[in-house]
Amino acid sequence: MMIRAAILTVSDSCAEGKREDLSGQTIRDILAESKFEICEKKIVADDHHTIANELKYFSDKTDVDVVFTTGGTGLGPRDVTPEATESVCERMVPGLGEVMRAEGVKKTRNAVLSRSTAGIRNNTLIINLPGSPKAVRQCLEIILDVLPHALDMLAGSGH
Repeated sequence: MMIRAAILTVSDSCAEGKREDLSGQTIRDILAESKFEICEKKIVADDHHTIANELKYFSDKTDVDVVFTTGGTGLGPRDVTPEATESVCERMVPGLGEVMRAEGVKKTRNAVLSRSTAGIRNNTLIINLPGSPKAVRQCLEIILDVLPHALDMLAGSGH
């Protein structure tokens, strides 16, 4: 079964066309190697309202199983992706962010500064990934194998 995915890159500089979206492309490349179909990919600025609206759009208006965000998970004043994610989710899935930080810190101490989170809106799993291509790759390697089971459970298949 193909898992339908969307990618939302959160970056002021990418949204303004000043920088190439390498992190979003990294997600696309990694998912293409697995059983994921990329249905949509968008780039937005670091704005709470805009991020929340895109997450609602993907969860409410499209048929995607999972939305991967990249960017906006750090400590900067405009890093608001986790807050936007939490504002639209009905239930949170804290273990995904926890394991990405716990495993990520083995490669770089800076992983403890990530505020990545994950949650559920309707039947869509939303997962925040960091903004650097290297961190995206490391985090996806950590969680990718549990996602089919997570999505089966979300669809009501049980444990």
